[in-house]
Amino acid sequence: MAPERFFLELSPPDASLKTLPHVVIVGGGFAGLRACHRLIGKPVRVTLIDKRNFNLFQPLLYQVASGLVSEGDVASPLRQMVGHAPNVQILLGEVEAIDPKAKEVVFNDRRYVYDHLILAAGSGSSYFGHEEWRAAAPPMKILEHADEIRRRVLMALEEAEQTPDPSRRKVLQTVAVIGGGPSGCELAGSLNELMRHTIGRDFKQLNPEDTRIVLVDPGDRVLRAMDPSLSQAAGHQLEAKGVELMLGARVQQIENGAVVVGLKQTDGSVVTRTLEAATVCWTAGVRASHLGTLLAKATGCEADRGGRVVVQPDFSIPGFPEIRVVGDLCSYSHTADGKPLAGMAGPAVQMGGWVAKDIMAKLAGETAGPFRFTDFGTMAVIGPMTAVADLRGLRVSGQLGWLMWGLAHLAFMPEMENRFSLLLKWLWQIATRERSSLLITGRHDQHLGVEVGLERRELSELDSDQTATQTATGTTSS
Repeated sequence: MAPERFFLELSPPDASLKTLPHVVIVGGGFAGLRACHRLIGKPVRVTLIDKRNFNLFQPLLYQVASGLVSEGDVASPLRQMVGHAPNVQILLGEVEAIDPKAKEVVFNDRRYVYDHLILAAGSGSSYFGHEEWRAAAPPMKILEHADEIRRRVLMALEEAEQTPDPSRRKVLQTVAVIGGGPSGCELAGSLNELMRHTIGRDFKQLNPEDTRIVLVDPGDRVLRAMDPSLSQAAGHQLEAKGVELMLGARVQQIENGAVVVGLKQTDGSVVTRTLEAATVCWTAGVRASHLGTLLAKATGCEADRGGRVVVQPDFSIPGFPEIRVVGDLCSYSHTADGKPLAGMAGPAVQMGGWVAKDIMAKLAGETAGPFRFTDFGTMAVIGPMTAVADLRGLRVSGQLGWLMWGLAHLAFMPEMENRFSLLLKWLWQIATRERSSLLITGRHDQHLGVEVGLERRELSELDSDQTATQTATGTTSS
């Protein structure tokens, strides 16, 4: 029997807001936060719902994982960012269902009415049908994931310091990073610098030369979304710093302390190889929040293979113009080349801002004009003062690329306080090569149970479907 859900109608923050249209924003990431900022001071009542009470600057999570910065440097409380606005209210909770006909969302076992709904719930990690790998290879999507990766790396080094077996020490000093995209390259480069410098300076029994950082990717080059010249430059720079590239390698199995990969040979055959690594990190797959699947079931809208909602030019869905889907949760193909916009900070920020503008225009009986995405380029940091950047055809690498990368990330950082703290820590690290956040806290694996978005529900539904299939085919074990 489904749990009873109570109707929730909170009083508006101000009595003057009672008669104004109610805009509910689900998700305080790049897209949701920008939409909220655009609606501050406008003649609408805004409610921002998020399961976390902070905005996370996800592009710098790898720096938390490698101890370069702390959690507070990349996260800012939502109430401090937008909660001060008279027409904005922040509510903590996770939306579990949507009733589009009644114009209600369900969260915290309560129903909440809206006039306009902006879904910006973001994305999580995909293991391509192998969820059992998650425990052995944590992803890097939320702060807890970054904390777990840092904890595993540092604990492996501490164990290696007390291990007399040389072969075992080498395994403990080995990290495998699965996925050669921007996140994987940035994490591999930063962990490589952390381990080699920290071992040489702080550990008496360990040899920095035994450190091994292996970047595993099934493609023929890293950063495949970037221009081949930059991919080649990034690969060369990673290898020059000591990162081993294992390209053309498809993961077949992940266990505690080992990754089994199939390496494609020039003759088309596949050779199986086992990579022993005390720490394994996963950056290979992305899937949209389960909220997209819920919306598709509730409205009949289309979702792609990654769970992203296929939207119309104004980010609405067919039959429900008051529902907008933005950021990583949407598949927006109304572009010049017909290719969906990438799930990155740049597109998300522009989507959120335009949707807020369009809502206000429609409320005023006007037209905002079509959405036009401005592509400022892509970039990835490879190591200390080394990055590659493609800024609309201007391709640079090395120190100049790192400078552009740093300026761009500081510009996107939503809070001024975080900008100053990041800049100071980056400058300190450049001058001293010391990292400020190398604490080992918490229990082993305690962070892996923290959900990005309705994972337990998704897995429960998957198990139910599999059980139903087995029952229907008569394959259920006795």
